[in-house]
Amino acid sequence: MIGPHICLIEDDPIMGESLVERFQLEGFKVDWHFGAYAARAAILANDYAVVLSDVRLADLDGDALYMQMLQDGHSLPPFILMTAYATVERAVDMLKLGVRDYITKPFDLPRLVQTIRELTVNHEVNTHLSDENILGVSTAAQELAQLVPRIAGRASSVLITGESGVGKEVLARLIHRKADSTSIERPFVAVNCGAVAPTLAEAEFFGFERGAFTGADKQKRGYLEQANGGTLFLDEVGELSLPLQATLLRSIQEKRIRRLGGEQDVATQFDLVCATNRDLESMVKERLFREDLYYRINVVTLHVKPLRERPEDVYWLAQRFISAMAQRLNEPPKSLHPLTQLRLQEYSWPGNIRELHNRIEHACLVSPNAVLLPNDIFASDWQRTVPLNTAFPGEDAALNIYQDACERLYIEEMLIRFQGHITETANALKISRKNLWEKMKRHNIEAARLPKQSVQDERVSG
Repeated sequence: MIGPHICLIEDDPIMGESLVERFQLEGFKVDWHFGAYAARAAILANDYAVVLSDVRLADLDGDALYMQMLQDGHSLPPFILMTAYATVERAVDMLKLGVRDYITKPFDLPRLVQTIRELTVNHEVNTHLSDENILGVSTAAQELAQLVPRIAGRASSVLITGESGVGKEVLARLIHRKADSTSIERPFVAVNCGAVAPTLAEAEFFGFERGAFTGADKQKRGYLEQANGGTLFLDEVGELSLPLQATLLRSIQEKRIRRLGGEQDVATQFDLVCATNRDLESMVKERLFREDLYYRINVVTLHVKPLRERPEDVYWLAQRFISAMAQRLNEPPKSLHPLTQLRLQEYSWPGNIRELHNRIEHACLVSPNAVLLPNDIFASDWQRTVPLNTAFPGEDAALNIYQDACERLYIEEMLIRFQGHITETANALKISRKNLWEKMKRHNIEAARLPKQSVQDERVSG
């Protein structure tokens, strides 16, 4: 059984390694981060029982990280701050702000272990993960999250727009949860309008009585009736046929439906949330979508930006997916190499969150590496014309071996980015072409593995 999950933020490699070894011996599961910003994304993505952070960090001090996340409204796990430069005044200030402990280096390690054990003994999974964090950590995601409580259960209908795979249903489910002010579980009925066969659409949406048509051997409630008292989510609403749009509009306005073969109307009351990746306004002008239905469903419109426009969410989402895969497979979570993080940020993500989830899941299942390299996630990328050398040192490798591996990996990445052009790659690396060729030879990056025409052109011109 995996023990309590703790987050360590420490940029001193000796101190960090020592703490990780001790905590693991004590039965804790430890994620070690060198910087505050990487740790911030991990804290929002994982269910940590405790965060143990050094105060002085290269990118952002540990106490500043705590205050920043607190001011942003995040519900945080217990924080312990450690420093070699403590003052009584600062310690008192941080304890007043909610920090659980403020310890001075060098400290009593057994006592620290006992403190962490006491903080984790009653920890419950997901106690600090809030609905406000579920959409992402970017400004765009947080602005959406702040709007949800103001419209949930109050707007007669909400239209969510955005490209395919951006998380429109996640937002719809958040609206549904925020509208629930009781302890009674309300139904959430999700319908993919594009997947409903036209010949069955009316029966699926409005239901039917027994004997209404051949094969109707029992009564069935339709989507609108199933959603009574809850939320009806119509995904890809732009795919509805014009006749069905007319019937649906009347039912939404009158809050009543009539099953096929029925003689009486049935009252139904639900919150309506629709989503689309199409331009409904243009469809209205082209008479492909009813104008009256368009104005009926977009009382409030929420736009979910594509992943390429909110790069802050990429690493955060990747961490969540990796953590979920580790729990599902009952194995330690993999980590992301810095170059992998760079590729994740630079990639355009045409498939948005759905594509990111697919690539992370594939990498976690297939890669033998504890540290995911760029090639583990982007091996099938059409831009990848050079296969990376997947050999990478383990966690116990000497520093010089790890540095050599990072240099090789970075050179290969840059060669791929510039399609094998030696001059452009050397300029980007700020070294000479001769130096680049020497490094390629030392790292066994063979010219034959690069696009041949590019390499030949460089040799001739050089």
